[in-house]
This record gives sequence, structure tokens and C-alpha cells, in this order.
Amino acid sequence: MLDEMTPAAQLIRRARTEAGLSQAQLAARLRTTQSAVARLEGRRSNPTLVTLEDALDATGHRLELAAVKSEAAVDESQLRERLALTPAERLATFTASHRNLRALTAKARRVENAT
Repeated sequence: MLDEMTPAAQLIRRARTEAGLSQAQLAARLRTTQSAVARLEGRRSNPTLVTLEDALDATGHRLELAAVKSEAAVDESQLRERLALTPAERLATFTASHRNLRALTAKARRVENAT
């Protein structure tokens, strides 16, 4: 069930259960209703950062955020190499690659599915 919840909802539910609180008890600490806490822990929960911090604080937890540099999804060194080429060199490289691909596909043979 936790897998179906948003990360925010998972954080709130885990913090609440680790604190040994029911939804009603957390609601009392937040000065809201049990149904509002249930919505925060719901599958489509998308609380504001302030609401998330308040809910975690009420359970004795605190939210820590960090910006972590993500890894590139592509090989940036190849992009840098291509961008270092002149437009004419890039066009020549593309033309050669295209010619090689056409030659490869011409030699390939179609294999039918045996199933």
C-alpha cells in the first residue's frame, strides 16, 4: 500500500506511526480533523511544503531537503566533441554515419518470429 502513496504521504504516515500516533491524535496536534490527516496520507496527497513540515513537526520529526546534482542521461563528452566540430565537419560526420547505417540495413535480413 505504501508503494501506491506519494512520497509526501509516505513520509507523513511513517512519521505518525513511528511516533505511535493515530490519525486522530495527529489531527489534534495539527488543530485539524482526522479526515484531513487521512487525506494527507492518501494516494493523491500533494501537500504544500509548509503543511508537510507542520505534519512532520507534530510527530517529532523534521523535514530535510537537499539539492543534489543529477547525472546526465546522455554522454555529454560526445556532445562536446560534436559541438567542437565546424558545421561542415558535423555535416560530413552525419553523412558518413547515414551512409554506414544504410549499408548496414541493406545487409540485414529480416528474421520472422518463430512463435
